[in-house]
Amino acid sequence: MNDKILSVSGRIFDIQRFSTHDGPGIRTIVFLKGCPLRCRWCCNPESQVYEIQEMLQKGKPKIIGRDVNVGEVLEEVLRDRPYYRRSGGGITLSGGECLWQPDFSVALLTACKENGLNTAIETTAFAEKEVIERFIPVVDLFLMDIKHTNSQKHEEFTTRPNEKILENARFIASRAKKLIIRVPVIPGVNDSEEEIGNIARFTASLPGVNEIHLLPYHQMGRDKYEGLGRPYLMGDVSSPSAEKMQTLLKVCEQHGLITRIGG
Repeated sequence: MNDKILSVSGRIFDIQRFSTHDGPGIRTIVFLKGCPLRCRWCCNPESQVYEIQEMLQKGKPKIIGRDVNVGEVLEEVLRDRPYYRRSGGGITLSGGECLWQPDFSVALLTACKENGLNTAIETTAFAEKEVIERFIPVVDLFLMDIKHTNSQKHEEFTTRPNEKILENARFIASRAKKLIIRVPVIPGVNDSEEEIGNIARFTASLPGVNEIHLLPYHQMGRDKYEGLGRPYLMGDVSSPSAEKMQTLLKVCEQHGLITRIGG
C-alpha cells in the first residue's frame, strides 16, 4: 500500500459498523463532515458544516468531528472483512458530502479497492464534473439523492438549485459502474404523485439506470437540532403513511423502474 495514500487526511464525525443499508451486504459507513446543501429535513445536521462542533446529547456536551487519515480509517474498516466477503458488503462514504472532501475520499476508496472491498458513496452530486470524474474508477455503486425536478422548489428547501445536480446525474449514469437514484419523500415538499412521477420519469431517462429507492421522511434527527442550538424547521410534519408510500412506489413502477421503500 502506498504510504502517501494512507497519510491523506480528512474530517469525519462517525463510523458505523455492521450496517445493512446504503449498499449491498454488511457495510461500514464512514460519515464525513461538510455539505453544500442545507436540506430542511436533514437527519444529520452535525454533518452540514465542516468545522468541528459541540453538540449536547442527553444533556452532556459531545465533540462532533475529528481529523483522521486514510490509514486509521482503513484499519477500522478492514476489521470486518470476513463479513463483507460473506455478504457482498463493503464500505460506504456518507455525510455530509464526500465529494466536498475529494482528496481524502478518493484516497480512502482507492485503498479499499486495493484491499478488495466493494465501495459505495451516498451523494447529492452537487460538485464540479472534474471532481466527480475522480471518483468513477474507485466507486462500485453511486447512491444519488434527487429531491425534486423543479429547481425553484429544490432551492427553497435545500438552499441550492438543482440544474447542476440533474446534469451530474446524467454524467454519472453515463460513466459509473452502477447508479441508484434515491428520493427522500418529504410531505409538503415532493410527496405528490406528480412530483414523484417527474423524478421517476427523469430516472428512467438515465442510461443504464433502472432502480429507485423511496426513503420516507422521519424525525429521528430532531434532537440533534436542539443539541446544536438550531431550530427544527420541519415542525410537526409526520412521516408519510405506508399506504402513501405504496401509492408512490406504484407510480415509479409505472415508469419501468425497480422500486423499493427504504435504502
